[in-house]
Amino acid sequence: MEGLLDFVLRDILTRSGGVDRCVSEFIRVTNTLLPARTFERIVPELHNGGRTFAGVPVRPQLLGSDPVCLAENAAVLSGLGPFGVDLNFGCPAKVVNRHGGGAALLEDPELLTRIVAAVRRAVPAHMPVSAKMRLGLHDDKRAEECALALEAGGAQELVVHARTKADAYRPPAYWERIADICSVVKIPVIANGEIWTVQDAQRCQELSGCQTLMLGRGMVTDPGLALAIAAGVAPALDASNDDAPHLAWPTLLPLLADFWHLVRTRLDRKKQAGRLKQWLNFLRRRYPQAHIAYLELRTIDDPVLIDHWMAHRAPSEAILRAAA
Repeated sequence: MEGLLDFVLRDILTRSGGVDRCVSEFIRVTNTLLPARTFERIVPELHNGGRTFAGVPVRPQLLGSDPVCLAENAAVLSGLGPFGVDLNFGCPAKVVNRHGGGAALLEDPELLTRIVAAVRRAVPAHMPVSAKMRLGLHDDKRAEECALALEAGGAQELVVHARTKADAYRPPAYWERIADICSVVKIPVIANGEIWTVQDAQRCQELSGCQTLMLGRGMVTDPGLALAIAAGVAPALDASNDDAPHLAWPTLLPLLADFWHLVRTRLDRKKQAGRLKQWLNFLRRRYPQAHIAYLELRTIDDPVLIDHWMAHRAPSEAILRAAA
């Protein structure tokens, strides 16, 4: 999830528990051999043994369409000690697809096989190579064929986002089509797409046949979601309300403060205010308190003023709790 689930948010979200592994934002590979510092900039966890500070392994993801160039970059990346290499065949962005990357590759299963095979040969045998795909570009008619092509190339694990590129992020996700893919491949399959609640997760597992799930926007919106799914519990705040978050607001507040600290110390000043507001914009789908915080900060772009807001949040917490 480019521009959202970066190393800062990975650090914070993995502190909540329930996450077994992260996949990085995609690293775009065109016709250039990227230096090690590029991989380390996007995946600074490589300086921490390939793990977030909560100890969760991170698998860097490459995006491109040239088998040779991807293989050469994967070789450089493998020398930095990641927990495997992931390949992106699912990005729906127009600019990526226009250049033949992401979901556009699902129109050419033979190329899928060549890409995965080239990367598999380029990295050490003990290092996993995985792939993420959508159901297709314009339709899902070749979903099984594409999955088999990725398996044939040597992918050892497959994440399937249960929508086509044409579906974008519009509900629903077609989890039952993942079951069709599971029936033809022998490698582990992980289900992804439209998982916002424990109930969604359980329904996805039932329809897809996959016990392992990948979370995206649902985890950003509700940082306690992964742990709740792992525990198989209903929403902690209101068991009758499927929209209730699984992590109480007072528990989330320290994570929000830590997030802001990381943003202030690790990101460019011009991006800092926007990153906080971006996460609050997701959080307010579940937390009334986050909605109020977002409204308070919406017009503030000076990080120093946000520092002041953070430092003096305690007096307004009574207001936030009352509003909830």
